[in-house]
Amino acid sequence: MGEQADTHTWMHRGIFALLAFAIVAVRLVPLDMRPTVWAGPDLLLAATLVWVARKPIYLPVPVIAGFFLMADFLFMRPPGLWAALTVILTEIIRRQHKEFRNMALLLEWGTVAIGIVGITVANRLVLAIAMAPQAPLTLALTEMIATILVYPAVVIVAHYVFGVTRSAPGEVGSKGQRL
Repeated sequence: MGEQADTHTWMHRGIFALLAFAIVAVRLVPLDMRPTVWAGPDLLLAATLVWVARKPIYLPVPVIAGFFLMADFLFMRPPGLWAALTVILTEIIRRQHKEFRNMALLLEWGTVAIGIVGITVANRLVLAIAMAPQAPLTLALTEMIATILVYPAVVIVAHYVFGVTRSAPGEVGSKGQRL
């Protein structure tokens, strides 16, 4: 990723930053004071995975790590664990970017779903080994399933609202860098 980014790329990075701040702010607002029996989707994770699967140049690793580390601190999770697992998953997806270009949405959704399941299991396993307090298993499973189910909707919103489309083979930016 040594290429220089053009203004279009920086614009999409800014859009992602605003979207990420909005998602975190909405999750921090208490809507109900009673304990929940189910958890909603992790929209920050879903949006990040869509951005990386569609246009990996839009989200460099420091941006992903920074936002998820900030979210770890704000949501009182073990600092760095979820951020590290997310960075690992996004880098795996980034390496498969050329395969994602020609992949049907259903196959892309399945691949991302396997990744979400993998990092959720790894997170619970590391917390269990460290004997750290964890959310109940039902909450973790409902959040994981909800995140997987909301992925196609996030793809549609990212495509039609934010203009995050798949890179065409051989596509180059305004400064000649490969996308």
